[in-house]
Amino acid sequence: MWEGLAYRALDDPGPARALFDFAAVSWPDDAEAVLGWGAFATGTERLIGAVAAEQEARSVMLHGPVVVVDGGPTHVQPLDVAAQLVAAILDHAVAAGAHTLFTRPQGLDRVWIRFGFIPVPEGFLPVGLAGRAGTGLYAWRGGSALWSPRDVAAG
Repeated sequence: MWEGLAYRALDDPGPARALFDFAAVSWPDDAEAVLGWGAFATGTERLIGAVAAEQEARSVMLHGPVVVVDGGPTHVQPLDVAAQLVAAILDHAVAAGAHTLFTRPQGLDRVWIRFGFIPVPEGFLPVGLAGRAGTGLYAWRGGSALWSPRDVAAG
């Protein structure tokens, strides 16, 4: 955590929707299945970054992270905030029983690769998470790239 920022789970991820709309990033289709983490500017408690996820069984589709630092602490690096949010949602999703996490690259390849996500074909998505907006697909499974499509179908 950097001075001037606080990271925490979003009890109600709804307020993060404005950041996603502003950045034109997809929001989870199923509002009931949303997990979320936010980065807040301390003092003002202004939400400057968020990541959301929808879970189906043991699979999770991440949306974001979205970081808007305009008006936030001046020393904040958006990629660093994005990485902190990914670390937090990864831990949260695993604690909630997730086995495989999926995401769209959104130009954040450096962040995804840092956490062990690998490019995978669209066919790896479980039926309940298929059809989400975006191009390309990355997946994470226990931080290891040593898994097969058969593993995804089982998990």
